[in-house]
Amino acid sequence: MMDETTLYEKILGIASPWFVSGIKFIEPDKTVEVHVELEADSPLRCPTCGRPTPRYDKRRRRWWHLDTCQFKTQVEADVPCVQCPEHGVQTIEVPWAQDNARYTVLFEAMVILLLKENTASAVSRQMGLSWNAVDGIMQRAVQRGLSRRGTPALAHLGIDEVAFQKRHEYVTVVNDAHGNVLHVADDRRGASLNDFYGQLSDAQKAQIQSISMDMWPAYIRATLEHIPDAEDKIAFDKFHVNQHLNQAVDAVRKQEHRQRMKQGDATLKGTKYGWLRNAADLRRQLRQELVQLSRVARQTGRAWAIKEHAKGLWHYLRRSWAERAWQQWYQWAIRSRLAPIKKVARMVKQHLWGIINAIVLNVINARAESINSKIKMLKDKARGFRNRARFKTTILFHFGGLSLMPRKYEMGTHYNR
Repeated sequence: MMDETTLYEKILGIASPWFVSGIKFIEPDKTVEVHVELEADSPLRCPTCGRPTPRYDKRRRRWWHLDTCQFKTQVEADVPCVQCPEHGVQTIEVPWAQDNARYTVLFEAMVILLLKENTASAVSRQMGLSWNAVDGIMQRAVQRGLSRRGTPALAHLGIDEVAFQKRHEYVTVVNDAHGNVLHVADDRRGASLNDFYGQLSDAQKAQIQSISMDMWPAYIRATLEHIPDAEDKIAFDKFHVNQHLNQAVDAVRKQEHRQRMKQGDATLKGTKYGWLRNAADLRRQLRQELVQLSRVARQTGRAWAIKEHAKGLWHYLRRSWAERAWQQWYQWAIRSRLAPIKKVARMVKQHLWGIINAIVLNVINARAESINSKIKMLKDKARGFRNRARFKTTILFHFGGLSLMPRKYEMGTHYNR
């Protein structure tokens, strides 16, 4: 029959030369203290170089473990210190905890698993930890993951900004073709990308085949400065071009609606979202209604037609064909006598080279947009972030594709070195 010390050795995943020497139940505090010792004749080694070294001293340490039958469980041990001729006095490693952590590996792993599904505040309440303690575990997990990350996939990159708070505060997010976040930087200035590009070797920069982004000048300048042949690799995202066109159509609709309302005509009232949806996605009846309405609301109808025509220009295979089609669209848009549409047309003409790159390279920023949406949901779930550094850490924790678990943890086998 298994005694209680053997049971806790199994729970903690420890074996010789470590052993459970005693267990103390403190009923008023609903706490279990598990005392662990190292066999006296066990040889010791320097934790840095592995050289056999003599025992120098010992240090009493305590770790928080997962609850036992609703009792808080703490592990306590006198951990030997050794004196290495090369690295000086150091405390040896213990098998149930990682480095200088205050928690056992299983405890920290449980917090990480819970953080994957819950907010830091919820995990704090569930595990009985302070918010800062939970945040510390998340930060260590991200640091571990970044240190383990090998050479990232750089062939196709996506760049987008994510709102951190109101008042136009942003972070810049760089992702790879697999949707993993590679870099998160403050603001959306050129310096936000300079740090990322500065970490890449010349060989890594040469691997980049496409960089999908919106038409933000700071991103363009930084990429042209750091990436060879960037003018052939920068691809302006279809989503953002369509977004500008939708905004232009809505501006025309508002102008025409105000004009018609002065004459007592409410024809355009309540039609906003019909004009903004893709014609291909509209039900036949609604599409027919918009076509009929465009014959009455001629300005809005003309803007809508120009927008829909532009959405069909992203499927060319040859650069020359795509350029010719967009030039024809530009002539139509610039002669439309609709100021919002003409403004977008000028923007398209200025950035046509990157739009053509996106078409020829068959590049869209859908992964970046998907990550952006998920980050917004994460932010809403957490009810916002006050600290920008914690916001960036949370993004990497959830979307960095990182190996987050402590080195000694592996599901099903407890502690594997």
